[in-house]
Amino acid sequence: MVIHFNVEGHLACGHKGKQLTASKELNRVKCRSCRNTDAYKQARKDQRNAARRSARHAKTTHVATNWRAEWIERLTAMAGLQRLPRGFAGQAFV
Repeated sequence: MVIHFNVEGHLACGHKGKQLTASKELNRVKCRSCRNTDAYKQARKDQRNAARRSARHAKTTHVATNWRAEWIERLTAMAGLQRLPRGFAGQAFV
């Protein structure tokens, strides 16, 4: 049985009939004419981009880190007199 792509109450390929099955779920569409329409291709593209965006957003976590404090802790843990990097005025050694 062929499943058509349903766009705003109409079939993307233009077929008409009461016995035709239609779906808005892109993976279930089997009609080659529907799959070749601009509406189907745009919906597929939007779905793919949304999936990529959500995967990218889940992968990156924005954590505000205090890099200066971490760097000072790292230098403090090192043995001997370690110089602080430029920008830490008024404090030549740790």
